[in-house]
Amino acid sequence: MAQLMKAQRDSDRCTLCEICEEILDCPRRAWGPGACTGCGACAIACPNEAVSMVERPEERDITVTINGVPVTVPDRITVLHAIRLHGLAIGVIPGEGHLAAPCGVGGCLNCAVTIDGEMLPSCVTPVREGMEIVTRQSPQFVPRRRVCGWMGHGAGGVGTPWQLKKNRGYIEAAAFTCGCNLRCPQCQNWRTTYNGREPLLTPSEAAVLMTAARSRYGVDRMAISGGESTLNRLWLVSFIRELKRLNPDERARFHVDTNATLLTPGYIDDLVAAGMTDIGPDLKGLFLDTFMAITGIRDGALAERYRNTAWDAVKYLLEHHAGRLFVGIGIPYNRAFISHDEVAAMGEAIARIDPAVQVCVLDYRPAFRRENLQRPTVQEMQEVGQVLKGAGLTTVICQTGRGHIGPV
Repeated sequence: MAQLMKAQRDSDRCTLCEICEEILDCPRRAWGPGACTGCGACAIACPNEAVSMVERPEERDITVTINGVPVTVPDRITVLHAIRLHGLAIGVIPGEGHLAAPCGVGGCLNCAVTIDGEMLPSCVTPVREGMEIVTRQSPQFVPRRRVCGWMGHGAGGVGTPWQLKKNRGYIEAAAFTCGCNLRCPQCQNWRTTYNGREPLLTPSEAAVLMTAARSRYGVDRMAISGGESTLNRLWLVSFIRELKRLNPDERARFHVDTNATLLTPGYIDDLVAAGMTDIGPDLKGLFLDTFMAITGIRDGALAERYRNTAWDAVKYLLEHHAGRLFVGIGIPYNRAFISHDEVAAMGEAIARIDPAVQVCVLDYRPAFRRENLQRPTVQEMQEVGQVLKGAGLTTVICQTGRGHIGPV
């Protein structure tokens, strides 16, 4: 019998913030308190760490159909759990296993399957008697993803050229994809990262909204961020392609901000072929313990793989696509997470690839589960900028509470 789990709330930690109700797609909202499927989304998303997953008693069995085969599974589990019990391999990294579920909150739709004729995220959708599940996608399959924001942005992202950050007013139209494969305890955009309730959009629908935002804010740059924008590869490549189709003029720029932990050379090539013009990979540390502290990834082997993929992506971008893309690299800074010595080592490693590449130091500040952090002062950020300049980089800008400064 498979181990069954349920969410348990710690009343001493819970502040009744209602985030569970606001951003999570939980069956208990419609079915009542006893409907917990053990998906774990609330434990991932709770800013107060007031939810833990505990074992629950065995359930009555129900029958669902998976790829035409009747399967007996416990009631009150997720479709993803049922697929795993059926013997199909479930991965964390997209493209690995029969199905991969990197975000765990129903945001990225990488784990989407067809359920009674409707495409839904298997990681949070509960099973029910007689449900028909199809994991094999048809040739007519159209990916969907939860996206929100659709705003004018006055500062841009890591992949925005520093000269534009000096401008007043909007410089980009931006949208934010839901779902992330990391668990950063100081996530700045966690209400989007863990959001499972935004509408599901096809690449074409999202491209229409972004094009309208471009017109509304009077800009030429269009940026997709997150969450983590790269989790659903088919969706993102199709979105960039559709966006370019709707914006064929030479002024249009298509910007992807990413943690780069899933960005393989083939994926990069697909994005460039689709029309991506700007990219901002965010390197979250050089040393493994730093990377794990910043990202919240507790599996050392997985963290090492994510870190190495991100660094390899930066190297590939700068060595193979520097002439076709604008590349801006993000580096985190807060003395609670990373030392000047490690920042210098990161700078030296980047400078060996391309000393002139734009590097933006991000001032990690209080957010999500790290409300006790102290935001670095402007002087601290200036000092870190000088550390990177001393490491051989020539284009360093720093995000501060007073806006971007530099190049230092």
